[in-house]
Formats: sequence, structure tokens, C-alpha cells
Amino acid sequence: MEPEDLQPEKNLIHRAWRNVPDFFARQDISLPHKEIDEFIANTFSTGAAYYYVLDFLNIRKPMLVSNSVERILGLDPTATTIQSIIERGHPEDLPFAARAEETALRILNNQIGRKQVRNYKISYCGRLRTRDGSYRMFNHQALVLATDEANRVAKVLSIHTDISHITSRNNYKLSLLHLFGGESFLNIDVFDENNQVVGAPSPFSGREIQIVRMLAEGKTSVEIAEILGISQHTVKNHRKNILKKADCKTTGQLVSKVLAEGLV
Repeated sequence: MEPEDLQPEKNLIHRAWRNVPDFFARQDISLPHKEIDEFIANTFSTGAAYYYVLDFLNIRKPMLVSNSVERILGLDPTATTIQSIIERGHPEDLPFAARAEETALRILNNQIGRKQVRNYKISYCGRLRTRDGSYRMFNHQALVLATDEANRVAKVLSIHTDISHITSRNNYKLSLLHLFGGESFLNIDVFDENNQVVGAPSPFSGREIQIVRMLAEGKTSVEIAEILGISQHTVKNHRKNILKKADCKTTGQLVSKVLAEGLV
């Protein structure tokens, strides 16, 4: 079945991809599994998670999917397609997800430039129906794994992390984060047609991002100091600066905000 033959409500994401012409590759690009592992290291997960590799030349075929997709969504890892994951999206969140996908592709294609697509991570949130039939909030992160000689996208790694233990609220915002500390595009309102998307440096330094991630994992200042080889006093000062930059009063508020807004 062609994507065009799908029911309209099931086809929003496919239509979003088609709305950015000449963005995707036209020939297969091989990808060593080692590179997938390296890309996963550039993502942030603080809960139950699964990943999949979407091949845009074989979009209707089963994907490379982590075994955890069966435990979380109840899907057979050997038969999971992108459509089977899309169909588990909450009906109220699918229009946002489609608009977020299209907006992200347009920014990458028209504003950032295709030569830079592998330097960015796309992040937004949405509800998915899980194995027990309940809907839970997930953070969606996507990174370009492979491009062709014209920098058109061939394969994308996506990681879905259950963050419902941290927040049940979706801010319906999109972020594109530079993986190496460059200009990022944060909290984009994808439904605002007049929104002027402007890039800005990450609000956190590289060391602060390390600390935020460890705080989200539940590590204490003592543990963070030991891991990073710095004093507890230095960690304490970093935590104060991080809370101030994020305009948060508690670590709980901080973790909820950075996950919901895709700041790390």
C-alpha cells in the first residue's frame, strides 16, 4: 500500500515528510551498527525507552528496532513499521507531531542548511498508547544517521523515552538542538504561522548539561562530583547557576522543564 492510500488521520506524518521536497535521499546509504551506538550516546534518556532506525527509501518495511519496543508498546520488534508506531500516537497529539516534523524539516532545509543536518537533534513530546492500553507521555528525539552526496537524508535514528513519571503535560513545542554546542532553536510554536524562528546558543554550558543529565538520572551532588572529578562545592555552584538560567526553584522543576522543552 502506498502512503497516499492510507486514511487521512493515519497519514499526517507521511504528508508532512512529503511537504518538504527533495529533502530525502534517492539511493541506499549503508550504515555500520557502530555508528548507531555512537549516535545513541548523543541522546538523553531518563526512563523506559526504545529506538528505531527509519530508512526513508523503505518506509513501509519493518525497521531496525530495539527489543524494548515489545515491552513498552507491545509491538513485535521483527515486524514493527513506522506506521505501527504512528498509529499508537494519541489522536489529539498527531496533528502537532505532523506539524513539528514538517517545521523541523523546513528549518533544517531552508534555514540551517542540509550540510548541517547531522549536527542537530529534533526533540518534541507526545502521548503514545503503551502495551497495557494506557497513554503515556514520551519524549521524541531524532538524529540524522546517514545522508547522500547531496546531503539528502537517508536514515534517521529516533528514540522514544517514557517521561510520564516526570511530566504528564505536553507543551506542544519543538526544539532543534545542536549536538556540539552550536546554535539551537528552542521552544518553537509550530502552529504560529508568523513565528520568526531564531537560533540561539544553548542556555547551558557543556559541563552544566552533563550535570543536568545526571540530576535527571537521580544522582546526588556527591556522586556527580566523584564522576566528574570536581569538588562538591563546584557542583553546588553549578546547580545554583543551572536553576537560575532555567528559572526554576527546585531540581524537580528543572528536570521536568528540560525534558518537556528538549533542552538537553
